[in-house]
Amino acid sequence: MDGLGPTDLVLCSGTLPRGIPFLDRLRAASTAGFTGISLWGRDYRAARQEGHRDADLRSMVHDHGLAVAELDPAWWWTPGARHIHIPPDLDPVDIFRFDEDELLRIAELFGARSINAAEILGGTWSSEEGAAGFAELCDRAAERGLLVHLEWLAWSKVPDLTTALDIVRLADRPNGGLNIDTWHCARTGTTPDQLRALPGNRILAIQIDDGPAAAEDDLLDATLHHRLLPGHGAFDLVGYLRALAEAGSRAPVGVEVFSDELHALGAEVAARRAADATRQVLGRVDGEVAS
Repeated sequence: MDGLGPTDLVLCSGTLPRGIPFLDRLRAASTAGFTGISLWGRDYRAARQEGHRDADLRSMVHDHGLAVAELDPAWWWTPGARHIHIPPDLDPVDIFRFDEDELLRIAELFGARSINAAEILGGTWSSEEGAAGFAELCDRAAERGLLVHLEWLAWSKVPDLTTALDIVRLADRPNGGLNIDTWHCARTGTTPDQLRALPGNRILAIQIDDGPAAAEDDLLDATLHHRLLPGHGAFDLVGYLRALAEAGSRAPVGVEVFSDELHALGAEVAARRAADATRQVLGRVDGEVAS
């Protein structure tokens, strides 16, 4: 279920420009020294449209020395969400056309470690009702040997660490936990002390990125287009990562930098810069721990 650990770097799908050939995605990650990648459903669909067969995709990943860390995003788990139909012309980022059966099938096909859950559609449900939906998702994923991590989004109905942790605790599934994304930590006022207090076995994924100290006027636009490479902004990345290590996290470290500026440089340069920047931050973490 869990072959990647805290010494592994994961190149998240959004760090690379959209629409690049699947093999270019793998080569960029491998050449930059990543050991894992994340995929969205749309990456799988693009690979199939390029002519790659299901039977070949997993071996293609492994042949590049990579593993698939997670499939992103699981959106249908909240109360009432699975019955909502979003037509393709209203789904520009290609999220809603991949339902539970399809995304879990893709995750199993690649031998993925986990799937990432997020709240996207809102609603009037309670944390208890959300936890019931999350528990059901965890149970379906467990049948395929998958972990499930819940990522809070600053503008959503799961807007902060407290809410996300409540849902995970109420669901109480052994394969369920949290995705700690430093962008959402910074934009929701999450502190290193809060992260340090987390149960280590509930920290299942980490995604790092950076940004300015002051919150942007449009958080959704900023998070999808203007994130900064780790160490290139004002976030307390060293504090966050030290706190997670002290909490007992065994999760791999993903780099998720949605950035139009970075994407314009192409896949190979984007992957290399993401890897170099992340290693510099991790070196500072290791240095402070050693001292």
